Amino acid sequence: MERVLRVLEFEKMKKQLLEHVSSSLGRQKVESLLPSTDLEEVQKWQLETSEGAKVLRLKGQAPLGGITDVTAHAKRAKIGGALAAHELVEVASTIYGGRRLRKFITTMVEEEEIELPLLYSYCSEIEPLTDVEREIKQCIDDNGHVMDSASPELRTIRAQVRSYESSVRSKLESMTRSSSTQKMLSDAIVTIRNDRFVIPVKQEYRSSFGGIIHDQSASGATLFIEPQAIVVLNNQLREAKVKEKKEVERILAALSVQVAEVADELLHNLTILAVLDFIFAKARYAKQIRASEPKLNEKGYIFLKKARHPLLEDDEVVPIDVELGGAYRSLIITGPNTGGKTVTLKTVGLLTLMAQAGLHVPVEEESEMAVYKQVFADIGDEQSIEQSLSTFSSHMTNIVDILDKVDFQSLVLFDELGAGTDPTEGAALAISILDDVYNRGACVVATTHYSELKGYAYNREGAINAS
Repeated sequence: MERVLRVLEFEKMKKQLLEHVSSSLGRQKVESLLPSTDLEEVQKWQLETSEGAKVLRLKGQAPLGGITDVTAHAKRAKIGGALAAHELVEVASTIYGGRRLRKFITTMVEEEEIELPLLYSYCSEIEPLTDVEREIKQCIDDNGHVMDSASPELRTIRAQVRSYESSVRSKLESMTRSSSTQKMLSDAIVTIRNDRFVIPVKQEYRSSFGGIIHDQSASGATLFIEPQAIVVLNNQLREAKVKEKKEVERILAALSVQVAEVADELLHNLTILAVLDFIFAKARYAKQIRASEPKLNEKGYIFLKKARHPLLEDDEVVPIDVELGGAYRSLIITGPNTGGKTVTLKTVGLLTLMAQAGLHVPVEEESEMAVYKQVFADIGDEQSIEQSLSTFSSHMTNIVDILDKVDFQSLVLFDELGAGTDPTEGAALAISILDDVYNRGACVVATTHYSELKGYAYNREGAINAS
């Protein structure tokens, strides 16, 4: 499957889809996205995308801002770890974002009577967790600063800190204005070194200016000295700041305990929010590529009307119509090498994978797609350098592997089948391979420039030629 996803450019398509996620939660869902082979699951995924598209069509957008992946925060709190202030802000913001999204969808369903059964079901699982959010927001502002109002003790301690700082600054500023002191200073300013208030003193006045040296300038011409007269005040300020730090840590620890108490609910919310972010990313991508929900079946029937390859620019795309799996199961596309045959092949393959991954596809609405158990592809120059095989041998190695696995629930795509060897032998080989795949009941699309295969398609029951 990994090789098929690569040659059909499923991973490139996912990079486009990633541009529409709102958080790392949705990003993880996109990065792990794979096609499903279960019809009911694919139908559910398609309905999710359709509901997301309906919301965008009616409301323009869904409120997904402020949501962060706080999985690590919740798990750390759960085992007794203390969260930092900015982490608690992210938790509160994510709780609020989930509750806002829940209200948004609930209002559409319950008050506006818009049918969104899957989105409504998902949103109903989001726990409000209002108390935890409120406690965090009452203690920490949006910038991650623990506010004075977080506790009476913190308010008192910070009042002391401000008082001591004011006293220290006042004394030092008085010194810098003193005529007897000014000549000793490099500059008449008050600054901080090692969490102590100091003033810049010229090196030559070191012995005559009493105090504690905390630092010096790069040139050594200036010393940053804490005058003896403010040492006691600076000590008191330092002690007050230590108390402040301890009180802030106590507050953060207490809030972390509250997060721990709802960690399981929070983690479940994140699971739901990841799904919702992913759904709206799918819906926005569908809008970008002008896609629609295809009808689905497990009969191997494909009917694409005005299908477009989503990775090509609009001015490069020629819409195509393709039908396969009804009256015929083999579609042989003939024509010159520059005729866009490979693009048609890749369009059928990529749109099949997209549909089975729950994505809307760029086709007209009456289009229908099959959910296959297996998709195989041999496209382009996939020469194996490691095995030092020729291009032809490399393709044959891949084709033999396909023939070992293909069955009636498979879609097989061959690009320039039989190319790379003698034309007569290549055409005969291609016909043999097509017969083998057809006899196993699979659907096959093959491109070729061999005229013999055009005749094969006309004469073989269940096969048709296209160009």
